[in-house]
Amino acid sequence: MAFAALALVVSTPATPASARTVDFRPGAAGIGDPAYPLDGNGGYDVLHYHLDVRYQPATDWLDGKATITATATQHLSRFNLDFIGLTVEEVTVNGQPARVRRDGDELVVTPARGLLKGLPFVVVARYHGIPETFRVPEIPLESRFIHTDDGALVAGEPESAATWYPVNDHPQDKATYSVNVTVPDGLTALSNGIPLGSTSSAGWTTWRWAATSPMASYLSTLAIGRWRIDQHRHDGRPTVIAVDETLPPTLADDAVERTDEITDFLESLFGPYPFEANGAIVDNHDPLLFALETQTRPVYPASFFDDGPNPLDDNLVAHELAHQWFGDSVSVRYWKDLWLNEGFAAYAEWLWSEHNGFMSVREWFNMLYDTELGGGLWTPPPYDPTGGTDPFRISVYSRGPMTLHALRLTVGDDAFWTIMRRWVVEHRYGNAETEDFVALAERVSGRQLDGLFAAWLTGSVKPPNPDPLPPGARKAAIPQPRNLHR
Repeated sequence: MAFAALALVVSTPATPASARTVDFRPGAAGIGDPAYPLDGNGGYDVLHYHLDVRYQPATDWLDGKATITATATQHLSRFNLDFIGLTVEEVTVNGQPARVRRDGDELVVTPARGLLKGLPFVVVARYHGIPETFRVPEIPLESRFIHTDDGALVAGEPESAATWYPVNDHPQDKATYSVNVTVPDGLTALSNGIPLGSTSSAGWTTWRWAATSPMASYLSTLAIGRWRIDQHRHDGRPTVIAVDETLPPTLADDAVERTDEITDFLESLFGPYPFEANGAIVDNHDPLLFALETQTRPVYPASFFDDGPNPLDDNLVAHELAHQWFGDSVSVRYWKDLWLNEGFAAYAEWLWSEHNGFMSVREWFNMLYDTELGGGLWTPPPYDPTGGTDPFRISVYSRGPMTLHALRLTVGDDAFWTIMRRWVVEHRYGNAETEDFVALAERVSGRQLDGLFAAWLTGSVKPPNPDPLPPGARKAAIPQPRNLHR
């Protein structure tokens, strides 16, 4: 991408005469998500983040410089960036100092001159401090910027990016990334996308990464520590698998080393893998109690793996890799549509389980169907069209995939797989919502499906079982959901 050329255009100091009578207005402080009104910001679209950060684990101190290339989507007098906790030193817009004030977890930036709709602009922010960790002491659980014994890890949904750089923090505003991370010698810093090597000087090593496909901000990650690293190429793209060196090789390695094999299987179902790189990060940090589909390099907690091979470990890897299609490439428009991420990844997990000779899709479906109502597996339903309640509910992992299986039984395999493949093609690198999926399913199948989706996706009454197991078939205990992200 020609960022040097862009910089020449946007650094021109003079404001065009036509701009003097333009009605410049502030960008919105939120992108309009019903569940999280202040996530994201209005008035601009980010094209690229270039991040330079230096982190010292001994003091938890981070120094950062973020260069944000964006386009104004309205005539902007000022705009917001999501940013949590860290101290801002200075912000420039198109090379000119900007006024900055804080409003909670928002930076309100007023450039020296108004920004014209349709034109690119460049924001440079310098900042420092100790990044904040989100904690739930009762569990205990940590997320967002996590300070580990030997470094740090960034992972969290629906937001985490704002804890280490200023950002338009909502899946609707995807961008490409380049990330340079400087850490003390002896540590390795991982991020998303393609590894571009490292250089060392004066006791510090800088690691460089590039995510060249559009990425939602919560999928950006930073992992600093000491790792066993397997770096190789598969299907022409780099695969980088990093496992915390404190873990025995018998714990997680067997599962994450199947990343290429599982990716190949998912490609056979959903079409080509959508990104420029692949891999895994396994960290040994007790309060990390979730896995997350961080783009091209999913994060896994050591506690989710058993010592020695276990089919459920493989299922976990299949789940997070399936998110590369469902959640990462095709992202939600609003968080109320989360079942489009989790329900689809859980169904892919069932498909891998069947392929792997563990439990069949039919067995998974019936295991969940035969549970009693309540406990979150059935109620509240996985999709709330109003978006007014917390979308992170257990039913997206149970009734979400059950909805897809009921759809498959209703429309038949040919139509079902056509729907799934078209979904990832039509919305590649973009955003979509439930109404889009229902419309596609009806268009491909030639059937009216309102009743099916009302019963399985939004209804409060348990529908009849469309695919019961024969008498005496295997029953299984319900595995605990292992990927709730907060």
